[in-house]
Amino acid sequence: MVVDLQEIIRTREEADCLADAAAVEAALGRMAADISARLRDSNPLVYTVMNGGLILAGQLIPRLDFPLETAYLHATRYGLATRGTLLDWRVRPTQDLRNRSVLVLDDILDEGHTLAAIIEHLREEGAREVLSAVLVHKLHERKAYPGMRADFTGLDIADRFLFGCGMDYKGYWRNAPGIYAVKGL
Repeated sequence: MVVDLQEIIRTREEADCLADAAAVEAALGRMAADISARLRDSNPLVYTVMNGGLILAGQLIPRLDFPLETAYLHATRYGLATRGTLLDWRVRPTQDLRNRSVLVLDDILDEGHTLAAIIEHLREEGAREVLSAVLVHKLHERKAYPGMRADFTGLDIADRFLFGCGMDYKGYWRNAPGIYAVKGL
């Protein structure tokens, strides 16, 4: 697949900034405080969901001033299924989860099917509790189940095609410092 780099650049230049770097920083600070209050004494294992969760993890984990272990996983849902927990594991969880508190970090809660399946899998592997943290909760009613939310959320953002802070546009702009929406989408 050939990428038109000029189109990628133009998309960022024309995008609507929905949350600037300062808003993201404030959200990260709130998330870190909430996560610290909840998990400080639980010896948690923090799993980053690749690739989207990478930027969030890099910015959030250093703000958590308590002992924790980190790891990553990479999973996508099989095919076009909109329900169910069949995951295509690119990298499976490798740590012993029995009786552990686990925090799963991801960039966005859009529909949430993959995140819900990951959480279910971690529980089935014996985790005492599995909590989730996302930088962005996309505002719509198409969630994996009614009322679905992460345990920790940085920002509630409109239902648009988003990129930045881990979310991508055609594989690019995960590194954008704010949350942007593609013009017209």
